[in-house]
Amino acid sequence: MQLAVEDSLQQFDTAQNRLILTVVGLVMFLALVIYLVRALRVRAADRSLHQGIVSVSLEFLHNVLVPDGNGATMHVDYLLLTSRGVVVIDLRNQRGNIFGGDQMTQWTVMNGASRATFQNPQHALYDRVAAVRALAGELPVEGRILFTRRARFPKGLPRWTLMVDSLRAEFPPVASDAGRAWLERFRGEWQAIAGAVKPSPLRQRRGFLAEVFDARYT
Repeated sequence: MQLAVEDSLQQFDTAQNRLILTVVGLVMFLALVIYLVRALRVRAADRSLHQGIVSVSLEFLHNVLVPDGNGATMHVDYLLLTSRGVVVIDLRNQRGNIFGGDQMTQWTVMNGASRATFQNPQHALYDRVAAVRALAGELPVEGRILFTRRARFPKGLPRWTLMVDSLRAEFPPVASDAGRAWLERFRGEWQAIAGAVKPSPLRQRRGFLAEVFDARYT
């Protein structure tokens, strides 16, 4: 039996088979390197996007559940405390040309030959803003649907829609002294909002290995 096994191994251990195994190993290694590089790039882009958004705020809350007043909650991507009050951010990362309007039920995104529709996000934004206003007291609250650089609006931006590169122009950061004065003025209202929300399970960062093998990076 042992001689038969040794003989089979000797027959398998040929120069051609070793070459095949070497090539397969190199291909698998290169594929893993490509996955890792792409995952690192996406993580760096996500981190840069996050920093760009929160840079306009004095304080912020990220990925939270806001009570809607009826016993349920709704997910909010960002609550930014700015010099104009609280800004409710609905972050969108669709890629392609987006066609939408205030009176349209569905918006369309076209990316090459691909075409898809999604619900007009304005209506959900109104509900989120109303929920935060119920907690904010005298602190002003407004909302924006924020699209990343992956999106284009050939027909113009609908109401309350904003590109991420325009965020700082619309909500310019304030000087530190003015920011502290504003924050102290509405400290109680902001703390009331912070105390009422809870962490959201949506869009939580996953482990690095999970990101590496996500189909998103293929």
